Amino acid sequence: MSGPAQIGGLTREQAMVQLAPWPDRAPPIQSAEYQRRLEQARGLLRAQNADALLIGAGASLRYFAGVPWGASERLVAMLLTQSGDPFLICPAFEEGSLDAVLKIPVEKRLWEEHEDPYALVAKTMREQGARTLALDPGAAFAISVGLGGLLGAASVVDASAIVDGCRMRKSPAELALMQQACDMSLHVHRLAAGLAREGIGTDELVRFIDTAHRALGADNGSTFCIVQFGHATAFPHGIPGVQHLREGELVLIDTGCTVQGYHSDITRTWIFGRADADQQRIWNLEQAAQQAAFGAVRPGVTCESVDRAARDVLERAGLGPDYRLPGLPHRTGHGCGMSIHETPYLVRGNTTLLEPGMCCSNEPMIVVPGRFGVRLEDHFHVTEDGAAWFTPPSSAIDRPFL
Repeated sequence: MSGPAQIGGLTREQAMVQLAPWPDRAPPIQSAEYQRRLEQARGLLRAQNADALLIGAGASLRYFAGVPWGASERLVAMLLTQSGDPFLICPAFEEGSLDAVLKIPVEKRLWEEHEDPYALVAKTMREQGARTLALDPGAAFAISVGLGGLLGAASVVDASAIVDGCRMRKSPAELALMQQACDMSLHVHRLAAGLAREGIGTDELVRFIDTAHRALGADNGSTFCIVQFGHATAFPHGIPGVQHLREGELVLIDTGCTVQGYHSDITRTWIFGRADADQQRIWNLEQAAQQAAFGAVRPGVTCESVDRAARDVLERAGLGPDYRLPGLPHRTGHGCGMSIHETPYLVRGNTTLLEPGMCCSNEPMIVVPGRFGVRLEDHFHVTEDGAAWFTPPSSAIDRPFL
């Protein structure tokens, strides 16, 4: 096979000895940064002429308060007003667990199982003289209904501009955590490619990739993992069932992990054996489109212009146009951070201007229906004068890593 140093030739035992806790770990977010986030949110709250901000359990609560809890039917939320410490609304029996993870000073407002937590939010707002509530865009519909019934529907407004305004631009500390996650996932990709052999199943590679992420010290193993062979690579997010690798097939692996809540998300597509002319041509176009998108990135350009740069490469080669196949069936990229998909999105119609610190995937996948697909995905962050990769892009169809 081509590229023997990268594709195939590695046993599981040889791969496992290359896995150990990551030696160069990025430091956690410090308390001063959490305070800066809260003050930025307050500034955006004032700009929106709202009195309070409610952030429910999930990625944004972790971002503002360090609480790494997922949402459930029980309301756990931070209420931020124009001044003073935030209020943390939480079930009383969870107080000890909350204390163990909180990264900011808060005033607690605890509720018992038979009590209405939305009434507690409304009561706390009245005590603070707050009337208009900006609600986390990720909040469940039940929260919106519950609060709207107590405050009046017109008093509950969308907090997207506040949440996105804070989270879109990453700090140096956030970039370092994302860099570690990306470095770890790229190492896992290298080992997975080395395990390729005739007949290996997609399920075996998925299990290895999860094990490898855990061994390196990712938060919870793989956050997701797509492994597809041959014709299955033509489906952007794969198809059910186990495939077994055959000579001459493309392999698409898309996976990532989190480090202290910050995501990686990397895709490699490579050939097992020798590529035919069509596979080589499409792979080369994918590489060119990815590079064109990257070259279009700089502060002050629109998100949609980056998408356009990738599509121009494909359309000049006779693919598309728009989302037609063979071609690119989806946006060129998505923002990434504490959520694997978040603003800003690199898609037609998005006139958001890129700014330093914004982070996005670059993945202008090409699909040839019924035959195969090629996706190369790396993430970049916007710099003062252009962009910087988190991971070096793939170099060749039979040599996926530099």
